[in-house]
Amino acid sequence: MTAPLVLTRARLLGAARTVDVLLRDGRVQAVGPDLARTAGAGAEQVDLDGRTVLPGLWDAHTHMTQWALARQRLDVSAATSAAHAVRIVTERLAARPVTPGTALVGYGFRDGLWPDAPTAALLDAAVGETPVVLVSADLHCAWFSTAGLRYAGVAGHPTGLLREGDWLPLTSVVDHVPDAVADAWVDEAARAAARRGVVGVVELEITENLGPWRRRIAAGTDALRVRAGVWEPYLDRVLAEELRTGDVVTGTGGLLQQGPLKVVTDGSLNTRTAYCHDPYPGATGDDRYGVLAVPPEHLVPLMAHGHRKGLTCAIHAIGDHANTLALDAFAASGARGSVEHAQLLTDADVARFAELGVVASVQPEHAMDDRDVADRHWAGRTDRAFPLASLAAAGVRLAMGSDAPVAPLDPWQAVSAAVERTRDGREPWHPEQRLDLLTALRSSTDGQPLELAVGAPADLAVLDADPLATGTSLRDVPVAGTLLAGRWTHRDL
Repeated sequence: MTAPLVLTRARLLGAARTVDVLLRDGRVQAVGPDLARTAGAGAEQVDLDGRTVLPGLWDAHTHMTQWALARQRLDVSAATSAAHAVRIVTERLAARPVTPGTALVGYGFRDGLWPDAPTAALLDAAVGETPVVLVSADLHCAWFSTAGLRYAGVAGHPTGLLREGDWLPLTSVVDHVPDAVADAWVDEAARAAARRGVVGVVELEITENLGPWRRRIAAGTDALRVRAGVWEPYLDRVLAEELRTGDVVTGTGGLLQQGPLKVVTDGSLNTRTAYCHDPYPGATGDDRYGVLAVPPEHLVPLMAHGHRKGLTCAIHAIGDHANTLALDAFAASGARGSVEHAQLLTDADVARFAELGVVASVQPEHAMDDRDVADRHWAGRTDRAFPLASLAAAGVRLAMGSDAPVAPLDPWQAVSAAVERTRDGREPWHPEQRLDLLTALRSSTDGQPLELAVGAPADLAVLDADPLATGTSLRDVPVAGTLLAGRWTHRDL
């Protein structure tokens, strides 16, 4: 247990006067005036000098190893064409060639609006026999040089652009680094998140998640709470331990909980594999509506099985047809949980989210990244794309996140995107779908009330600016401190 801590002259969100906040045994014990006098001997006092205090922030959808790796990789997100991406690669190789036996891995390309096609031949002409693998920003495809294909164990491919089921099984090869290296990078990424007021993440990395997080926490990674999701191939391991969603994993100091059963049912917008009721403009063939990766006849019994064993379900659905089928599956299975992304919805399905009590786990920054791609590939339907205000008005509970590394693990970027629907000085995109600021903040605090309830976890963010004040830049809210169970995970005051 940490020693009692009194935060004096703290300002609650939107309040005119300051109060003291007493933290004891990992909980908020009291909120009121002059608590320092009654806190008892040994209590530490920290004068916040009027800084704003609110519950610590959560990211409801992350891939922490992928995010840690992306922070180390070549960034090709600025590429406006395949040829531009190749230039970024060749400049990097000229400055720092790859070590023999390794590959150059880049991250972040979005080819949905490119005028030219990403092909192995285009990379080969520039990089020769150097293995190159470029992972898309949405994680649903990767672009390989021919040597990169060989590095990943692929005998051959007609284009070098692998999507969905062709690509996802290769992530473990491309992402492989020694555990000690990966764990150090994840620890660094977790501490960076704490510097932005983050106290917890829902971990949906495409692997067995309990083992790595047990190892990391035992080694001292303690900046975040982690709710670890489980994928179908690893489900039996979780069930063998009789873990249910929300159970604290023993030996982790309360930092690790069992999370939901995760299932990906369709693809993504940028890869044009999100499963839609309408075909993609100009697309032909069997996948012109996108890709349905997990059909209802498999999804429903899987969700029902997880539900019987005490697991909530987190169902990835981006296209409107995928969302319809996901909601059908919640209704048929009796399962509880969330739809992850919910990017394109019919009006009827917005209402069904509320009727079924399904959480919409959304990533508002994706709307800023994908607005132009949506305007092209979901033309005529963008009035119901990223429909945050419609969901909130229907009474749907929202849980906001980043899907890091698809967007940076920074809740303030998500809050800004949700409230303003704009970035970089552009006109707001479908401003009718903006959230009010209080709703956006409530959607980022894992259900904790913004006014700091007595008895709540002492997981707090201390801000150098009031988000409600006129002129505050939501995207860049300065965080002076972060507390997890009453101990500082970030302190700059």
